[in-house]
Amino acid sequence: MSDFTFIASVNAIRYTGADVLLVDSEPRTWNMDTEMLRDHVVRRATRGGRLPDIVEVVHALGHPADLEPLLELRERFGIRIVEDAAESLGAGWSGGPLSGRQTGTLGEFGCYSFNGNKIITTGAGGMITTDDPDDAARAKHLTTQAKVQASSYLHDDVGYNYRLSNLSAALGVAQLEQLPGRIHRKRQIARHYAEQLRELPLTLPPHAQWADPTFWLYSVLVDPSRSEPETVVARLAADGVEARLVWRPMHRQPPYATADRLNGSIADRLHDLGISLPSSAHLTTEQQRRVSAGLSAALTVPG
Repeated sequence: MSDFTFIASVNAIRYTGADVLLVDSEPRTWNMDTEMLRDHVVRRATRGGRLPDIVEVVHALGHPADLEPLLELRERFGIRIVEDAAESLGAGWSGGPLSGRQTGTLGEFGCYSFNGNKIITTGAGGMITTDDPDDAARAKHLTTQAKVQASSYLHDDVGYNYRLSNLSAALGVAQLEQLPGRIHRKRQIARHYAEQLRELPLTLPPHAQWADPTFWLYSVLVDPSRSEPETVVARLAADGVEARLVWRPMHRQPPYATADRLNGSIADRLHDLGISLPSSAHLTTEQQRRVSAGLSAALTVPG
């Protein structure tokens, strides 16, 4: 499981009673260090140790993760892949062996979110995708209270009420028509931010050469010698601009403080230095200039 993510990603694992191994990020994409995980699993296998059954990889902030090492693990050891694509609908790979594929389409399951803050929304809820008809039928069965027959109240498993309502689904279908335009606007906003912020003491968000991210959130890292993220966020708020700190890594969350993990220093750095800027697809050019100007002022105020 990715260490740097929103806590819902790892909670889904704990709901099943499974053990958790938290894997640090890598600086190239801020996503799971899949090469480190692959090497760790290979070493375990060589020693006859326990191997993971499933890897849940998060495509954080709209940037695709490096999936090739995970595909190697699946081919070699049969380890299944779940892609948390909640933030990366429409993102994909523009180079390398995965060129032309989109996030959420390479694992056994892809999981998307249609929460109100995502690129498209149904108000709440999300979507599971799979190319296995049996898995699809099983998922649908579990999300409808594991009901065998509608009229007999027979349930053959512990199910859930996780399906979208008809009204929410209808809204989602209409929203889907807007997806290409929303993605275009997100990428346009990212380009404008990159131009406006390039002279500031910031690390701009990653954009790997082989990736086609959507920049669901435009997040930057501040220079710790110049300011602290909390201070910058407070200064922006005083100027009427809402920015947010990025997630606290899972190994620093009370429910997962004792979970096994591989490293954690990159996830710590992202949290300790990261700020997410206003990134709505409806953000106007003038509003974006105001955000950039406010950030410039917040970074240059003495003390």
